[in-house]
Amino acid sequence: MLEDGNRFTGYRFGAERSASGEVVFNTAMTGYPESLTDPSYAGQILVITYPLVGNYGVPCAAEESSLSLFFESDRIHIKALIISDYSFAHSHWNAAKSLDRWLTEHGVPGIYGVDTREITKIIREHGVLLGHVTPDGEPTPAAFFDPNRENLVAQVSTTTVKTFGSGRYRVVLVDCGCKYNIIRCLLKRNATVTLVPWDYDFTALPYDGVVISNGPGDPQLCAPTIGHIKKCLATGKPVFGICMGNHLLALAAGATTYKLKYGHRSHNQPALKVGTNTAVITSQNHGYAVDPSHLGAEWEPYFVNLNDGTNEGIRHKSKPFFSVQFHPEASSGPVDTEFLFDDFIDAIKKTASGHP
Repeated sequence: MLEDGNRFTGYRFGAERSASGEVVFNTAMTGYPESLTDPSYAGQILVITYPLVGNYGVPCAAEESSLSLFFESDRIHIKALIISDYSFAHSHWNAAKSLDRWLTEHGVPGIYGVDTREITKIIREHGVLLGHVTPDGEPTPAAFFDPNRENLVAQVSTTTVKTFGSGRYRVVLVDCGCKYNIIRCLLKRNATVTLVPWDYDFTALPYDGVVISNGPGDPQLCAPTIGHIKKCLATGKPVFGICMGNHLLALAAGATTYKLKYGHRSHNQPALKVGTNTAVITSQNHGYAVDPSHLGAEWEPYFVNLNDGTNEGIRHKSKPFFSVQFHPEASSGPVDTEFLFDDFIDAIKKTASGHP
């Protein structure tokens, strides 16, 4: 049930329980294990527009460097899953279980046999709506849960400092809801990654550069993080923001953020590098955007969305500070913009003492 009164009936799979949250749609054709474990979906009921879901099951729990090889966090973050067709006969070389079983194990309900195109059309016209998923026979709750009123970043962030790898370059990764592939991309580039909680004052740590991760919810609720970023910028050390990291770096630089009508959640959003004819194909998952009009004179837009003209990144004109709204670590793809991690490490090489 949507808050505008629309009701959709389907068949249950996954956990037999009710759920409430913000209803959003994703247009990707593949990658549901990665999407469901993306912390940026915290508090949301996910509608997948691609009709065939569950056909390749759910991968095994193999790990490398203390990180899952196939998931983006240690749990499912969505409130519920809404799909058109569920494939009961999954088949894939690394499938360990069905999507139904995985959802059940994590206590997440799902519905199939629903007109997801119609739900998507409603959201595109009305804007994001809150919703309930309720098993037949149970009363529908009177109030709708709005996750954006809560500090979702605090709910999904690590609570302890963790270190990954033993590379040459010391990178602090601020966990606002970090996807594992950000860590993987940094480890591949000879970094030692120190993961810190969202509100941790990382400026007291020894580091060569800082990455601010993706995450869910309203960026303006992350005042402690914004304060720490401002202190960090004063050092001149490289800063790289991703998704929520773009919001937070922009807020630290004097810009503002606002809620999008229905957000960007897909694998193939085109973004133009400002001042060039270069377009990149990106993976995105965010419900807020940056208004760059209040950026200081020393900052400039970096990328812009070619579909709706919204901001897709900012950068400093003379210092190694930049951020993007999309996901250069995109898992399950596309990987057009993974070069931004190389740019970040190159910036560290130019600024860090004792490094070639």
